Amino acid sequence: MGEWRRVNAAGYEYRHVRAAGVFANDRETYVQAVTALGPGYWVLTPLQLQDGTTILVNRGFVPPQRRQPGMHGVLSTHEPAVVTGLLRMPEPKGAFLRRNDSAADRWFSRDIGAIARRRGLGRVAPYFIDAAGLPAQTVGPVGGLTVTAFRNSHLAYAITWYTLAVMAIGGAWIATRELEDVAEP
Repeated sequence: MGEWRRVNAAGYEYRHVRAAGVFANDRETYVQAVTALGPGYWVLTPLQLQDGTTILVNRGFVPPQRRQPGMHGVLSTHEPAVVTGLLRMPEPKGAFLRRNDSAADRWFSRDIGAIARRRGLGRVAPYFIDAAGLPAQTVGPVGGLTVTAFRNSHLAYAITWYTLAVMAIGGAWIATRELEDVAEP
């Protein structure tokens, strides 16, 4: 827990991690998501570690029709589980144009602090784990959908803006010439 203060986005986000504990499936949280698989929910499940601390685990994505625990392969709450995945930082500000509503249990972003308070969790890590995914034959949320490679469109943006600048200069030159022609008697 003393290490938690050192965890920050710059040095730790997207780091490969492993944790072992017992899932508290009765305290799952569903966060609205849109992925390559379509709209649905991230399934965030508390993983209770042996020392009494808890880490929220994003077990993966489920479509709306599989949101209920019985529909997405609930893991036993008594069996130990080992999770591997990527360490991620919380998203406390909500989603674009949407705010979390903890009282109504409506979540649009993975706000670890608010979710921990709503679920009555004790000592919770200030980060979560995006699980790498379950074996293909296992029924459950689809993990491993974390985007780690972002499209680099800088050249296209640069060309677009330089082209617009040249067009604006050309338009101003044409407008100036036409005004000069009109001003001459």
